Amino acid sequence: MSAADRRTGPVRQIEQLGRLTVRGIEEVGYGAALLLESLFWVVVGRHRRQPVRLGAVVSEMMEIGIRALPIVSVLSATIGVMLAIQGIYTLKLFGAESRVTVGIALSITREFAPLITGILVAGRSGSALAARLGTMNINQEIDALRVMGINPVRFLVAPALLAMVVMVPALTFWSDFVGLLGAGIYVSLDLGMTLNAYSDRVIEVLKVDDLMHGLGKSVIFAALITLVAVVNGVSVTGGAEGLGRATTRAVVQAITAIVVTDMLFVFVVTR
Repeated sequence: MSAADRRTGPVRQIEQLGRLTVRGIEEVGYGAALLLESLFWVVVGRHRRQPVRLGAVVSEMMEIGIRALPIVSVLSATIGVMLAIQGIYTLKLFGAESRVTVGIALSITREFAPLITGILVAGRSGSALAARLGTMNINQEIDALRVMGINPVRFLVAPALLAMVVMVPALTFWSDFVGLLGAGIYVSLDLGMTLNAYSDRVIEVLKVDDLMHGLGKSVIFAALITLVAVVNGVSVTGGAEGLGRATTRAVVQAITAIVVTDMLFVFVVTR
């Protein structure tokens, strides 16, 4: 390797880092613009005689929420049982295994239910949305909508965003219930505690703020999943190979955004 190549190596790495940074900032800005424009059409569309299509919203809600119930239920119950097993095992060291309900109730409602639901929806519905928009972009269907005078954000993005914001919190609430039930069944079998006693202790521990903490995060996760999927979907280039990369990137970015946002949300709220 020549001296010139050695000198330009770090420069190329810095240039690549700069390009990635600029691209990331552009994507964040584009996502914010999509969010504002989608909210604009949701609020003002009917007054302009261009409402967000109710049929499209219901269809998205069915795909995002109703059809995701089986997998959300299975994983939520599994997480609840895992928390009960680990909680009882840990608290036995202190002879306080009967207090496991406190950790289970707070952990599921505040953290695990919204986090697991968000990750599931990102992998299932976020990837599907990115793939659908990517296919439409490759086939120039989005350009065709513009030519016909149809705003693509109102027609494609706003229904998905509205459905996601409604159904992700609903799935999170269902995940709360299933996770607590699964944990309660294991606790009753292991500790001999009745389900009535378990539910009384859970109700005693939980407050409305705990439920709202998890549901509030799920609304943020829903917006992140939609925007990340749309940004990656409409930027697809390179045919089927590019579509695959964009779909994978959408899932990875959405899950990363969910985990990082969850950490920041907990840090801010608990100060």
